[in-house]
Parts: sequence; C-alpha cells; structure tokens
Amino acid sequence: MRTPLFDRRDFIKAAGSAFVLAMAPSSRAATLEADALFATAYQMRDGSYGVAMLTEAGKVLHSVALPDRGHDITFDPVTRRSVVFARQPGTFMVIFDHSGGQPPLTVNSIAGRHYYGHGAFSQDGALLYVTENDFDNAAGMVGVYDARDRFARIGEFPTHGVGPHELILLDDGRTLAVCNGGIETHPDFGRAKLNIPTMKPSFALLDRATGDLLEKHELPATLHQLSIRHMAVDASGTIWFGCQHEGPATERPLLVGRAVRGKDLTMLDMPEEVLGGFRNYIGSVAANPRSGLVAVSSPQGNAMVTIDAASGRIVANRSLVEVCGLAPDGDGFLATTGAGEIIAPTGQEARDPDYVWDNHMLRIDM
Repeated sequence: MRTPLFDRRDFIKAAGSAFVLAMAPSSRAATLEADALFATAYQMRDGSYGVAMLTEAGKVLHSVALPDRGHDITFDPVTRRSVVFARQPGTFMVIFDHSGGQPPLTVNSIAGRHYYGHGAFSQDGALLYVTENDFDNAAGMVGVYDARDRFARIGEFPTHGVGPHELILLDDGRTLAVCNGGIETHPDFGRAKLNIPTMKPSFALLDRATGDLLEKHELPATLHQLSIRHMAVDASGTIWFGCQHEGPATERPLLVGRAVRGKDLTMLDMPEEVLGGFRNYIGSVAANPRSGLVAVSSPQGNAMVTIDAASGRIVANRSLVEVCGLAPDGDGFLATTGAGEIIAPTGQEARDPDYVWDNHMLRIDM
C-alpha cells in the first residue's frame, strides 16, 4: 500500500487561503480528489517560460514564471519544496513552493559553472545535489547546496566524467547515480558539442557524503558516441537509462540500457522497427514500480515505448507527436508533448495549444 507523502486536504491548507480562494471550484475539487500532482516546465506560444503544477486530468493548478527555458524538476517531501533547473547551459535554478504559498527563490550558478538541468535532494531535505559543468576544465561536477540556508553553495565533487546530465539518489540515501553524457560544451560556444570524435560516456556511482567514486562503467569503445543522459529506478533497484546517439544518423545502436550495482552495463535489444522509430534519441525515462513497467520517449521520433521491467519485453509502442515528459500514473504513465497535449494511461487527453510542455515531468504523491 502506498504511503501518502501528505494528505490532499493538508495540501490545500498549506497552500494558503489566497491560493485556495483563487482556485476555481473545479480546480479545488480536482485537487481534493487527486492521487498525485505533476510538475513540468513549459514554454508559452508567446515565448515566455514557466513551470506548472498539473492534476492527473491535465488541469493547471499553479504556475511560476521562469527567466528562460527550464528542464527537470526535483521535489523535497520534507519541506514540500520543488526545484526547477535551467536547461543546459543554463545558470539558474528556481526553488518554489508547489502550493503557491511562498514566493519563489532564484539561485544562480557560480562563476565558471553552469547547470545541466538535473538535481536531487538528500532524504532529510537538508542538501541539494546538482550536476554542473566546470567548463574551463571540461570536467563534470556535483554542486552541493545547503537547502536550510537559502541554498547557499557549500561544496562540490567530481562526477568522474564529462558532461554529466541526470543525477538521482538511490534508496540507500547515500549513493548518487550520475549519467556522464561524455559531451564537452562551453558557454562561449552555446550548445555546440566540442568533442564528438573523442566522447567517453559513463555511468558513475558516487558517495554523496564523501564524494568518493564507488563505481564507474563505460560503454564499449564501439558505442563511445552514445551519450548516456536520463534514468529511472524500477522496483528491483535496477537503473534504466536512455541514450542519445551522436554518431552518423545511418547507424542504429541500441538506446536503452540497464545498470545494476557491481555489474557491467547491459543494453536492451529491441526490434528494428521500434529502435528505428526513436531516431537515435531517447528524451525521458520513467519507471512505474506499481505495475513493473518502464517507459521511454523520443520527441525526435514521436515515439513512446513501454517495457516490462522484469522481462525486457516491449508491451506498447505508441506514436505521439513531440512526446517527451513521462511520469508514473496508475498502472501506466502520464505523458506530455510539445503540442500541448497531456495523455493519461487511459488514453484520455487534455490539450492547450498555448503550452509547449518541456522534456520532463515529476510526480508528487498526495
């Protein structure tokens, strides 16, 4: 039985009277009845940016403006705050109360660093760990921020790779898993990829308390242009990761893999028609422990594929234009698209053409 992180009525109470009164009756009712809320960054058709809190039915309950394009979001259940990170090579993160009860706080990266769009809280909510680029030295770093002191930056340690992207905290509360994408960038050159011929992507496990490298795994040399980017953990503790191929478009490397502590990385074999549909690009990875499923998306290939985590068998392959954001919902996944669509596991769709939903979506249990 799932243990709620907070009672839905406590959520309304915590939101503050002004926020509650501002909600339409239908929104208030939707929140009270919801099992979860979902957070995702977006771009409006007028060019403005923000992050939104959504119901399972796709209703926007609350939004926070952003200075530029956002990427991923992480949530601290202790303080009930969320953090949205700028898309790389962005230099801001915005901490916000998802209920709208407190004003947002913007924290900027220090000189010589930029963010990669991902981070994770410690289990007690005291520290925030963020993937960063030491761009003058082409070195991946984890920045450490004190969440109890207005997110002051208090330290850093290396990711032991280049171009770190997603970072997650494993269930032991101490181990950080990091995808080192292997791509060197520098803000002087925008988002240009500076080392494609010599890429060395890797998957690393780090001790968050000491910064020590616990394990590091690289893909075979023949796959050195397969950038490891995003990941999710299934019910067994297996870490699923998705890749983006930087080599010739005519090549068709496997794009989804699995990492288990103490073992080499393995790539999931897929039928050619499924693999080809990704167009060499996995945008998001999500796991649903309740149903034992994993989902991956490709906005480049307009594809969303669902996989049985135990067997590795593909159980669904759906075509959705510019699909990317994924989050577990019920026995399946909620998905968002760049066309403003929010698609429930039941197939029910909500659409607002004013929104371009961004790459990732976070589920927050009620």
